[in-house]
Amino acid sequence: MSTHLVLVINCGSSSLKFSLMDPQSGVSELDGEAERLCSDTAQVCFEYQGDKSCTALTGTLLTGKADHQAAVNAIVERIHELNLAESIDCVGHRVVHGGEHYSDPVRITPEVKAAIVDLAKLAPLHNTAHAIGIEATQAAFPHLPQVAVFDTAFHQTMPDYVYLYGLPYKLYREHGIRRYGFHGTSHDFVSRRAAGLLGKPREKIQLITAHLGSGCSVAAVAYGKCVDTSMGLTPQEGLMMGTRSGDVDPTLVFHLVEQLGYELADVKTLLTEQSGLLGISELSNDCRELEAAAVEGNKQATLALEVFCYRIARNIAAVSVGLTQLDALVFTGGIGENSAYIREKVVGHLAILHLALDIEKNQDCCIGKEGEGAERRISTKNAPACLVIPTNEEWVIAEQAEALVQASS
Repeated sequence: MSTHLVLVINCGSSSLKFSLMDPQSGVSELDGEAERLCSDTAQVCFEYQGDKSCTALTGTLLTGKADHQAAVNAIVERIHELNLAESIDCVGHRVVHGGEHYSDPVRITPEVKAAIVDLAKLAPLHNTAHAIGIEATQAAFPHLPQVAVFDTAFHQTMPDYVYLYGLPYKLYREHGIRRYGFHGTSHDFVSRRAAGLLGKPREKIQLITAHLGSGCSVAAVAYGKCVDTSMGLTPQEGLMMGTRSGDVDPTLVFHLVEQLGYELADVKTLLTEQSGLLGISELSNDCRELEAAAVEGNKQATLALEVFCYRIARNIAAVSVGLTQLDALVFTGGIGENSAYIREKVVGHLAILHLALDIEKNQDCCIGKEGEGAERRISTKNAPACLVIPTNEEWVIAEQAEALVQASS
């Protein structure tokens, strides 16, 4: 076991994922997730040396709720039970929105915490939860350095003509309204791994990376730097997703309110929680369920998948404008890594980029099959590379947090 570990914390609005990881090897000593926080069924699950276990969470004395603090308390208790506490060098926090302030990881100070809270206006569910998780983890580990790693940081290399909206410039100048992009740690990680598979330095290749999961985004990465991405001011823009609509005509909001009698809060719920795969299929936001339903002849499930794949392909083609050549298209995320059907449908729409899959390799490449976690090429011999690379955002966070702490110690 390594004596230099990083505790990686990723807080959602009602969940907390964590990993106690060696930043050099990416090997996790202990990981897991607290789910359904602040409910009567809140629990935390652990995986240690191949063994999995779950336990119910109880409320804290301070709030009486099984909240993020209760989850951190349970994680700390398990860390001490396994005698792992003395091996922890620092804590790395995933933070979704860093605005323009942060293009690199930073040590968490009161000023940084205040900025994260302020940026909750752009990512209310995410940044609010991150702030709670930071407070809870600082209380549990007051002696450890805490580092924030931002989803938006990787995209800060986009040029201004890419990130600006066609709005009055003062909205950008005075309020920071612009495109930021998200899933940055994932796009960063898989672009580095793709360079290794291609046998070239990342600084000499041009890629499009497609992170496909419950949230989805694509990015154009030229010579190691992001030059365009599909998400924008918030994680709502771009591709259709599990429950998010992605791009819609902005005047739809006025139509729903003025003509159909929606309240603004209802529009927000519709666009973020009731749309996407779930909205079109009227069945599920889970690709696995929709693929099974499509095989059985469910027309709306089939339609939802077709819209999903076309929107992915259209966004891939759009961000390719930022490249002068295409060395590889990379699929990652839960759907990108596991759905041969989605990969085939997406690439089928991209003949304009001369992409072509080896159907047998694509079908055989599934992370759930033997050879789990393998990085593979699934394209035909003479076409630009299509790669499947499992993402590891926790490893990026652990690496960057440890590097920052070492550099400043």
